[in-house]
Amino acid sequence: MFTKKQVSSAAPIAPAQKAVWSDSFGRLAQRCGQALLVLAIVVIIVLAATKVQLVVVPVLIALIVASAFRPVVRRLEQHMPRVVAAIISLLAGVLVFGGVITIAVFQVQSQFATLQKSVSSGINTIANFVQNGPFTIDPQQISGVQKTLVDFVTSAQFGSGALAGVSTAAELVTGAVLTVIVLFYFMKDGPMIWAFLITPFQPVVHAKLRRAGDSAVQTLGGYVRGTAIIALVDAVFIGVAMLILQVPLAIPLAILVFIGAFIPLIGATITGIIAALVTLVTNDLTAAIIVVIVVIAVQQLEGNFLSPFVMGKSLKLHGLVVLLALTAGTILGGIFGTLISVPAAAVAWAVIKRWNDRIVPEPGVDTAKRASAAA
Repeated sequence: MFTKKQVSSAAPIAPAQKAVWSDSFGRLAQRCGQALLVLAIVVIIVLAATKVQLVVVPVLIALIVASAFRPVVRRLEQHMPRVVAAIISLLAGVLVFGGVITIAVFQVQSQFATLQKSVSSGINTIANFVQNGPFTIDPQQISGVQKTLVDFVTSAQFGSGALAGVSTAAELVTGAVLTVIVLFYFMKDGPMIWAFLITPFQPVVHAKLRRAGDSAVQTLGGYVRGTAIIALVDAVFIGVAMLILQVPLAIPLAILVFIGAFIPLIGATITGIIAALVTLVTNDLTAAIIVVIVVIAVQQLEGNFLSPFVMGKSLKLHGLVVLLALTAGTILGGIFGTLISVPAAAVAWAVIKRWNDRIVPEPGVDTAKRASAAA
């Protein structure tokens, strides 16, 4: 037993020292370091993907198409074996997407020289009107802008930009074949492939990854299906208006409108301007104004009624996020990056929201049996 004197003479206990990173600034520094690490990993992955585009692009295309046709595969699986359902869905996907792409390429390619000439003439007409009209604008500025636009429209990049990543016909054929093969396996064994990839993770993380994968496929598929419907409506309304006005290039312009609808914010506007310029040259100013009115009306219909109804919650992103995603996608992947940047951002946001959901793993489930359970 210690006496009172002994206890009082004992050395006082030193207060516990705080860790270096335990204060608010230290926690902020840790979070910044983690964010920079994640950003560095993403940059490395993106740069590596740009070096193997012949593999990455077919896989991404197959993933997009498989996500769009996932409800069809599930419905067919209720009445037939999975392999048969995958084959039927594959044929439908190849016919739909391949047919649309083939028609678009041949229609636009056959009339591309005329389109270039018409757009260039339309730019010159507008420039002359602005220069000689009631506006007080420096003619040198008008000439500079006019020359820049005309040079871009008549350049080789304007026509060949969509094929910027394909240097040879062999690569194009190889990419197409690889896309079809990967698409078949995604349609047939998509859930099994994902379950196999996430098998090594612990139960809680495994459950989060499984639900995040389901959310990603649902979001991506809904975005593709909704955008296709909106693009079809835009192309039909604007195309019919140009046919009524007897615009010579109505069909190629309608196809351009359909393709442009897959680029949010700017796609429909750019294709609408092209349609108005061509109408101005081939017809007259009145017809061009009518086309502009139709384009604006269709965009208002799309933004206020059609898009919220068709897209639902597939794409809930702020306009600034969409703009930044488009810019980054265009810089990193060209035309293809522009097309997939916004759905990729929507999928990432959906995965983040689903990841933060509280999930309790099922007790007694062996991680080795999860892949077979997802089949």
